[in-house]
Parts: sequence; structure tokens; C-alpha cells
Amino acid sequence: MSNTSLVPGALYWARSPKHFDGNVTVVQVSTIFGDDPDYWTLAVIGSDQHFMPSEFEILAVAEFSVDDSLRQAAE
Repeated sequence: MSNTSLVPGALYWARSPKHFDGNVTVVQVSTIFGDDPDYWTLAVIGSDQHFMPSEFEILAVAEFSVDDSLRQAAE
């Protein structure tokens, strides 16, 4: 998947040889520094770390299903 096809706010499975020992992690496309794609970063879920999209290989869109029991517990 190309970095040019990223969607703001979307979650992706990604890996980087520079970060996290090359392990796969979930990142979110962040527009905190501006709406223009030149200012987008990848925010690592569960942290306040932001990286340049060019530092990561985007593997796939991260889609998570919500289990009905979790949904009911939240209500």
C-alpha cells in the first residue's frame, strides 16, 4: 500500500526498520500538524509518538471487529 493513499484518521498495520525493531504495529494517520498531506504523521496507538509516513511500510488497513459482548458491556 502506498503512503499516497493514506486516509486521515484511519488505522493501519505498519512496520519500520528504524522503529520498534521492525515489528508490526498499529498506526493512525494524524493531521495534528496540519491538514495538508505534507504535514501528516503516523501516530503510534497508545503513545504520543509521531513519525513521518516515509519511515514506515504500510502493510494493510487495520480493521477491528467489535464483539457483541464488548458492545453490550459498554452500554
